[in-house]
Amino acid sequence: MEITLPPGGILIGLGTDLIEVERIRGVIERQGERFLHRVFTDEERAYCGGMKHPHKHYAARFAAKEAVSKCFSTGIGAEFGWRSVSVYHGPRHQPLVRLDAQGEALLYRVGATHVHLSLSHTETVALAVAALVRA
Repeated sequence: MEITLPPGGILIGLGTDLIEVERIRGVIERQGERFLHRVFTDEERAYCGGMKHPHKHYAARFAAKEAVSKCFSTGIGAEFGWRSVSVYHGPRHQPLVRLDAQGEALLYRVGATHVHLSLSHTETVALAVAALVRA
């Protein structure tokens, strides 16, 4: 199903994810660098590691990866891996998505040109909403 967006953009896919911050904190405490290197890019680890409460920012990025994978209707797996997407910030501190070669190929295959992302977190939960759009 395609939805026309102003001014002429097409919504290709929509995904969301909600995760408990404590769940990510627990995994980081148990698995440490092994988990962080498996799931997050160098760019994400540098950003989150510099924050006062890194687990909140890791949780938001974990939710983002899940939300983007849901946009593609693949989930995390052979077609789209944890590190296929990296979240970084734009000039207005807005969350932006950087895809690896596997993610870019999937973006092209589904007919989208952009991934839009919104993140939010509290002390207890992190939320991500992602949209695939064809401009």
